[in-house]
Amino acid sequence: PEGVGKGYGTFWRWKGRYRAVKGSLASKKSKTTALWYITNMMKYPDANTLVVRKTYRTLKDSCFTELKWAIHRLGVDAFWDIKESPLEMTYKPTVQKIYFRGLDDPLKVTSITVDQGVLCWMWIEEAYEISSEDDFNMLDESIRGAIPEETGLFKQITLTFNPWNEKHWIRKRFFGEITGKDAQGNPTYQFHASWTSPDGQIYATTTNYLCNEWLDEADLKVFQTMKATNPRRYTVAGLGGWGIV
Repeated sequence: PEGVGKGYGTFWRWKGRYRAVKGSLASKKSKTTALWYITNMMKYPDANTLVVRKTYRTLKDSCFTELKWAIHRLGVDAFWDIKESPLEMTYKPTVQKIYFRGLDDPLKVTSITVDQGVLCWMWIEEAYEISSEDDFNMLDESIRGAIPEETGLFKQITLTFNPWNEKHWIRKRFFGEITGKDAQGNPTYQFHASWTSPDGQIYATTTNYLCNEWLDEADLKVFQTMKATNPRRYTVAGLGGWGIV
């Protein structure tokens, strides 16, 4: 915990199909995710990772930079080959790769083949940008194929995002538990801030800046001021609650 930060223990250990993390600003959700991928790529020699955003050009200044930061923080720079054209990271001892793709070129997402091991993990950053659930389903289906049991690997998709819009499909898909049907036959939901689905497939959680021990007094002052002057915004941007567009 001293190295990778506290407050994400269940997230770190989860091996189900989906991890969905909605968080406030400065909740270190992206930094924690980046640290997890670098650590576990080095732990599992057959794992490969695909990192996705809605548009490819936004990856360099977000996920790519976060993963470089994680490599530096873990002190493993000598073991990684980092390329910017195209964006790609390779773990030198085993030639495992982290690939980067945008949904603006969907064929490049679905046609990835790996040289070593299997493509078993996917990180979708700023997942709220993916407005169509069908687009997510396409991504979900790209993580497929048999995994040799002896590798200890598991297939997993991680979504990280700011919860700006309570009407987004992500809320029902990952934070809503179906409890029955209404008079028209539509499913009814109970919504959770954090929960684990009964089938063990989903871990969805809400995080905020209060678990980020890397913030200084000036950072905290921003949120204290927001809480006092704009409590509605603080609920979303400060505490990670769902927003209303």
